[in-house]
Amino acid sequence: MTDQPWIAVDAMGGDEGLEVMLAGVARARRRFEGLHFYLVGDEARIRAGLHSHPNLSANSEIVHAPEVVGSSEKPSQAIRRSKVTSMGIAIDLVKQGRAAAMVSSGNTGALMAMAKLSLRMLPGIDRPALAAPLPTLGDNDVVMLDLGANTEVDARNLVQFAVMGAAYARVILDLDRPRVALLNIGSEDQKGTDWIREAAAELRAATHLPLDFTGFVEGDKLARGHVDVIVCDGFAGNIALKTAEGTARFVGDLLKRAFTSSVRSKLGFLISRPATQLLRDHLDPNNHNGAVFLGLKGIVMKSHGGANELGVATAIANAAKMARADLTRRIAEDLGLEHVA
Repeated sequence: MTDQPWIAVDAMGGDEGLEVMLAGVARARRRFEGLHFYLVGDEARIRAGLHSHPNLSANSEIVHAPEVVGSSEKPSQAIRRSKVTSMGIAIDLVKQGRAAAMVSSGNTGALMAMAKLSLRMLPGIDRPALAAPLPTLGDNDVVMLDLGANTEVDARNLVQFAVMGAAYARVILDLDRPRVALLNIGSEDQKGTDWIREAAAELRAATHLPLDFTGFVEGDKLARGHVDVIVCDGFAGNIALKTAEGTARFVGDLLKRAFTSSVRSKLGFLISRPATQLLRDHLDPNNHNGAVFLGLKGIVMKSHGGANELGVATAIANAAKMARADLTRRIAEDLGLEHVA
């Protein structure tokens, strides 16, 4: 894969609108000089928005899309309009091989359905899994999957998720042999459902895989940094993700309330401001933004709908890193599959 990949950006998707999407692309462009972009959406609006970002003009191409996928639109409706929407056209650029990856802040369900139908799954992979990095107390983030793509899974799915998550961690976290664990209600071997225990047995036996399976991990250990990849079904994963995000906001609000409760606490805030800023940056979801659908014949990155300029740039940077490392090929090789371009 080229070191100067083209990234297709659904410029119209997301809660914050075109202005934030373009600002995020421009920020990513300043950070990584080699990137090129297809900006997909309303051509007139994008062209007008580019006046504020002259650094993008020479390294981007506008691809007109007359329509946008709505935030509450059903996947079946979005699929029928895929040829005229910014999301659908951006996915098709990956299918054509013109773009090495695509990024969208739009409707998650529609994005997964259209990407799966257009790009197809890697041979032997049953379902895509939504994976993203989460902050920890360790030196690296932890990759967690599935975060909502599959509410019901079996042992085979979990093993595939583990292999795909490990390949993703090797690229994003620069690890040779990621430590992988299954999310469970206890760390003992007899805990959990039949399919979780069966998946654990298969992973323990698969010594040829480029990962170290460490067993089970409980929910209160997600952010300890003891493992690099946490695998679960999409139902539990999405609840865990939303709980972690809510807890981070809760801690931030508590600190804000505590530091504004009295003159003495305000003085304490001034003294501890460097430490609180470090905490805020570490917990800021925009520094960890971007969830990728693993298992597809192409890289599709979902940016949070409410991501700011920094968050959009983070998602684009991760998509570019995966494209440069040819993540799809790595996953195929790890699963013993014949790579499909």
